[in-house]
Amino acid sequence: MNDFSSLLEKEIPRLRRYARALTHDVFRADDLVQDTLLRAIAQQHRSRYDSNLRAWLFTIMHNQNVNGVRRSVREGVAVEFDDKWPFPTTATDPTGRLSLRDLDRALACISEEQRRVILLIGLEGTSYQEAAVILEVPVGTIRSRVFRGRELLPVVEIAVHQIRSAPANSQTGCSTRHRA
Repeated sequence: MNDFSSLLEKEIPRLRRYARALTHDVFRADDLVQDTLLRAIAQQHRSRYDSNLRAWLFTIMHNQNVNGVRRSVREGVAVEFDDKWPFPTTATDPTGRLSLRDLDRALACISEEQRRVILLIGLEGTSYQEAAVILEVPVGTIRSRVFRGRELLPVVEIAVHQIRSAPANSQTGCSTRHRA
């Protein structure tokens, strides 16, 4: 196994987590991760080992997802959303499943653009600059989306922090849907 392959392998858990958050479907998420890894391997000559591999992979994943959504719209493929998709759970905390479910529902209350930024920055821990590179938008746009997302749903930041450190017993969510 070469250096590039071992570096890719280390990023798979983060890619899976982000893909599941984007697609809300385990099978589509796995397909998205596989497509991302295939594209990365095919284009590995473009990546420098000293550059930010994670940002490059997330950019590929973002573009693959956008292309897939556009293709579905163009071809008229209807994707059914099921509120019972398998939520990530924690084995040690019985309330972890509820916290994650509530966080997922809370994230569904904000726009797709804001959700992607909050997931990248809050959950994955990327910097504003890295998120701007991944999503191919200016840093000011990232800041604006984070601000608006947190303004509409301040509990998201707290819930993400609690889940990253230790699942909390508090519930998150919103009573109305906000789309900006």
